[in-house]
Amino acid sequence: MEDITLEQAVELLLRHSPQPQKEAVPLTEALGRIVAEDIRASFDNPPFDRSPLDGYALIAADTAGATAAKPARMRLAGEECAGDFYADRVHPGEAVRIMTGGAMPQGTDAVIRQEDVQLAGEEVLIPYPLRHHENYCFAGEDIRRGAVLVAAGETLTAARLAVLASQGVASVPVWRRPRVAVASTGDELVMPGTPLTPGKIYNSNLFLAFGRLRELGCDVDVMGVVPDEAEPAARRLAEKSAWADLLLTTGGVSVGKKDIMHDVVTYMGAERLFRGVQMKPGYPAIGYRLKAAMGLALSGNPFAAYATFELIARPLLAKLAGRKETSLPRRRAVLLDAFPKESRGRRFVRAFYEEGRVRLPEQHASGSLFSAAGCNAFVDIPPGTGKLEKGAEVDVVLL
Repeated sequence: MEDITLEQAVELLLRHSPQPQKEAVPLTEALGRIVAEDIRASFDNPPFDRSPLDGYALIAADTAGATAAKPARMRLAGEECAGDFYADRVHPGEAVRIMTGGAMPQGTDAVIRQEDVQLAGEEVLIPYPLRHHENYCFAGEDIRRGAVLVAAGETLTAARLAVLASQGVASVPVWRRPRVAVASTGDELVMPGTPLTPGKIYNSNLFLAFGRLRELGCDVDVMGVVPDEAEPAARRLAEKSAWADLLLTTGGVSVGKKDIMHDVVTYMGAERLFRGVQMKPGYPAIGYRLKAAMGLALSGNPFAAYATFELIARPLLAKLAGRKETSLPRRRAVLLDAFPKESRGRRFVRAFYEEGRVRLPEQHASGSLFSAAGCNAFVDIPPGTGKLEKGAEVDVVLL
């Protein structure tokens, strides 16, 4: 398909892309991963009734009528630390020293704080009455057996790892990270650290793509710069298709002499899904499929590459990562700066969104990336829109 809408391009990629793959990883490698299936509690947590503080476990009824002047007297029957288990049953008139987290001894139903009592030889003096189940934590109070600890599609945070560890979970079923091979085309490109010679520029697009892919949790193979020759470039990309879920390139998609990606797709024997997306910047983007790998060839203009990555590649990567939602969030916002250009076609303008308002940077050229560094949104301007005045209400895509 040629000259299609952004929504059509995304839909084609999602429809033709494979389903994400599951793998099991240990908890130490699970932070930030997306859970592939519901994980349920296998037992109550805590697994036993326990004390929430350091003190003395006793029978609450034994403290009825106790006062500071006439305290209830309990025989100190023993001691239990967290991790121990007091095996004997506690009888009326007895108390057991207990630590925070310790299992409540049989027969006890309350705990008094250790700082509230006095010791007199082998006796514990209780200066006030306690209620049934005062300072008492029940088994399953935090987590009940069968409860969903982490739902499928949720991202594992440090707190969620701790919850899983509290249930003895050692490994987690997660979606495998998307594997992306990323390259740039262009004989004019050199890598940072190399002296610039006349006619050369540093390869910034490669690092934009690499950085965003890593931020999104992908495994990335940085191929560097592929030559401006279709057959060698096709061979290099095809070699990566057995490993990669996505082949991502920047540059070589327009109609110039060195714009090779149209021929590269043909040489690889890939299925072309689309060519040309009705958006500015980034119109020349190409989507394709090579066996099980998806392919995206984006414009070499820095901001065009950035915009098409966010608007086209991100939904695909979200699916490959197993995320519940593949669409970027949208908001309506008030424009704080005028946009003086008319938009014959659909245009995306870099912007900074905050609390229902959106501000535009001074520079909007597709070859400029610096002004995008502080932006967190795109203003989505429909085709046929005239100049936008300050105070206009606009549609905003959040990044």
